[in-house]
Amino acid sequence: MSIPTLIFRTIRWSAWDGYEAGLEHVDIRPADGGLDISGVVIAQEDETQFGLSYRLKLDALWHTREVQLRTTSGHALHLESDGRGHWRESGKDRPDLQGCIDVDIQATPLTNTLPIRRLDLDTGESMQIRLCYISLPDLIVSAAGQRYTALEAGSLYRFESLEDGFTADLPVDEDGFVRDYPGLFKRLG
Repeated sequence: MSIPTLIFRTIRWSAWDGYEAGLEHVDIRPADGGLDISGVVIAQEDETQFGLSYRLKLDALWHTREVQLRTTSGHALHLESDGRGHWRESGKDRPDLQGCIDVDIQATPLTNTLPIRRLDLDTGESMQIRLCYISLPDLIVSAAGQRYTALEAGSLYRFESLEDGFTADLPVDEDGFVRDYPGLFKRLG
């Protein structure tokens, strides 16, 4: 599924428990034939509160090409990909990430949209993927396995973590962006 000719979106999510537990603001805009996505997250992981800014660059096929993250405490991560599963972190090859196409940033439902759009599954179809999982607030990146299943193509997808068995049914809007992530995030507006 290619990038529509015009996607300019601003999306906000709050933590399921409300603003005091977390808030995210994301701007999505067309750039260089793909998308440029910028977001800010204010959140808490266990007892640690953190702030995060991130920027993702996607090509026209929804392949992640560049990831930049920075926490308010000064941690930073810069990943680049050729879009075919070869990754570099701060200019150095990351062979352990070989075969990963997407990224999953722990604190945002935005990154679930990337494989949903890229895979373009029909109802009932399922696909297992390998991706770069980025934990917060430490910004540690590792390869992880996930599965996406189209329960209702274009409106509802099942996410499964192959690492720990966690599952969630994710409703999406007309552009494939996650509306709510039950128990974790809910869309504002």
